[in-house]
Amino acid sequence: MQAIAETLFDAAYLVTVLTLGVRMVRRCRRGQYYLFGVMAIVLGAGDAFHLVPRALALCTTGLENFTAALGVGKLITSITMTIFYVLLYYVWRVRYRVQGRQGITAAVYLLSAARILLCLFPQNEWMCTNPPLSWGIYRNIPFALLGLLIIVLFYKSAGAHGDRAFRWMWLTIVLSFGFYIPVVLWADQIPMIGMLMIPKTCAYVWTVLIGYRAMERELK
Repeated sequence: MQAIAETLFDAAYLVTVLTLGVRMVRRCRRGQYYLFGVMAIVLGAGDAFHLVPRALALCTTGLENFTAALGVGKLITSITMTIFYVLLYYVWRVRYRVQGRQGITAAVYLLSAARILLCLFPQNEWMCTNPPLSWGIYRNIPFALLGLLIIVLFYKSAGAHGDRAFRWMWLTIVLSFGFYIPVVLWADQIPMIGMLMIPKTCAYVWTVLIGYRAMERELK
């Protein structure tokens, strides 16, 4: 039952974000909504590398027989999620017509590079059954700081510009990290905590929907 329910949920998620992303890219050849569409496609395509092997494992011989595929999928997803936030940063710049602020751009690239570099270290043991928790924490420190930076940027800018369409963008990111961090820290000891990935996934869908609905309103 869990295998069927989880597989259906993951399939619905991937189809939703990829469909919305493709529609945004096709309707907007440039600008913030084009970036948003690319961002959604990166999100869905990256997550597919982890979710598809997981679905196959759950519906066949079990997770323990797909350790390598799941590990590689997690690595790819970790990198694409970082790219997702870099793209979201550029959505912020375009939407609010930000000029200069090169210090913020440097911080975004520095944190992103640190995150990706840490993900590539062999000490992560991606393809092992029980990878070390310590490296799960190390690689997520710059990622969490990147997320915090994006939260602050959208919170301040949406408020300052009276941007109702994007007024909850910051909250979607807060929720995604709020559900993700306990999974990183405690899911191996308490497997039920892994269920928090469901609301975390819903938070990302909300992020994409905010952009898609804003595009629909502007292009009417």
